[in-house]
Amino acid sequence: MQQTTATPTHRATTREWASLGVLTLAVVLLAVDGTVLALAVPALTADLDPTATQVLWIGDVYSFALAGLLVTMGNVADRIGRKRLLLVGSVAFGLASAGAAFAQGPEVLIAARALLGIAGATLMPSTLSLVRAIFRDPRQRTRAIAVWSAGATGGAAAGPLVGGALLEHFWWGSVFLINIPVIVVIVVAGAFLLPESKGGARTPIDLLSAVLSVVAIVPLVYAVKHLVGHGADWTVPVAALVGIGAGWWFVRRQRTLATPLIDLQLFRIPAFAGAVVANSLSVFALTGLLFFFSQYLQLVRGFSPLLAGAAELPATVASIAVIAVIGLLTRHVGPGRSIGLGLAVAAVGMAGLAFAEGLPTYVGIAIALAVVGLGVGVSMTLATDAVVAAAPRERAGAASAISETGYELGVAMGIAVLGSLQTAFYRANLDAGAPDRVRESLASAAQVLDPSSPVFAQAQHAFTGGMQLASVCAAVLLAVASVVALRVIPNRQDGPREH
Repeated sequence: MQQTTATPTHRATTREWASLGVLTLAVVLLAVDGTVLALAVPALTADLDPTATQVLWIGDVYSFALAGLLVTMGNVADRIGRKRLLLVGSVAFGLASAGAAFAQGPEVLIAARALLGIAGATLMPSTLSLVRAIFRDPRQRTRAIAVWSAGATGGAAAGPLVGGALLEHFWWGSVFLINIPVIVVIVVAGAFLLPESKGGARTPIDLLSAVLSVVAIVPLVYAVKHLVGHGADWTVPVAALVGIGAGWWFVRRQRTLATPLIDLQLFRIPAFAGAVVANSLSVFALTGLLFFFSQYLQLVRGFSPLLAGAAELPATVASIAVIAVIGLLTRHVGPGRSIGLGLAVAAVGMAGLAFAEGLPTYVGIAIALAVVGLGVGVSMTLATDAVVAAAPRERAGAASAISETGYELGVAMGIAVLGSLQTAFYRANLDAGAPDRVRESLASAAQVLDPSSPVFAQAQHAFTGGMQLASVCAAVLLAVASVVALRVIPNRQDGPREH
């Protein structure tokens, strides 16, 4: 494959750079919505009284819905137009946000979060595939994707800060209502600035494949969550078998379709396959930890919601700072080595975070978060660029959806698996006679115990131990992702395959 040389006509205009702002704002909104709820867990626990399992579902059902529908929506975007789907999805996202804000019970909030994920699935593939369509020059595309990635990583890290600022003055539902003015800006500006873009496929989407893509994901995640959180019962093997069976059927069906939902041939491109795997593992490690980290800062460190959000800023700042050095890394180190190095740096930072969580001061936490943010920022930017560059232009929406499915599945599985492990570690470190509300979660314990009581101090210690063990697991996953990137992703940037 030869990289095509960009001509002057491929250079982006001021209007096109402005359109990148709209697309980045959309991905920031989605990323913030994935993590903004973390700081609200203590408040909504006091108001809605959810169980520990319901808290996990409130946190990750959003990503389940996103991950399950991204491939389908990526194909829809290729057919009906990426701009059109982005604008329609934005309106739906705003309506679902209003529903979540005024939920009267945990079950209603879980359903509203699922609707947010469904609406969000219409936005995500369109953002990245429009970046691909707008920025034809490879260097400009890498820079644009760095901005897009900073929106994704920075938005995820900034979510707790946004939530903290809102929770200082308003009730927990405000973390959803803040979406609505942002949606208005995206719809109005997007209607004027964004170009329409479609793929080459004209055949109808295979509905059976769309259903199978959802059925392959959700039961497997349920099986993991239930096994770790409640132990093995008959639902675990049944759910796992359903998910595995649907996944096998889905893959087999894609091989027989003239226009599959997922072009399995893309995974024969080392840059594409390696980037998707590395990205998924890194997001798995990062978001699975951050979901409980905000609770740790409030319930163990005693930070207010706003201060807890501000305490996570080093990761945000570091991930955004990557924009300044990404071009230099690509030219002098190469994509594969840069991604592997970024993931290795993130692994070191995550291990440092495990150590710092047991220290009395915040300084070590700040340094570790900055290291994690820097490493993940580098790896996510270049891995996303590798995916976009490797895919043929006419399949940009579907290819972007594969990348983003890996991202969102990493988010969902990270919260499900690392969150469930953290809960299991927390309960294992408690005394056998601890009250049921204390064993349920630290947030529940805070509702029934005096903050100065020895039982609450012991619960805080147990929660910190669980956080440290989860951080070590996350560090190991990042190290594995680093090895995958170094071994699989090449150090030259191939151009897209042309059909």
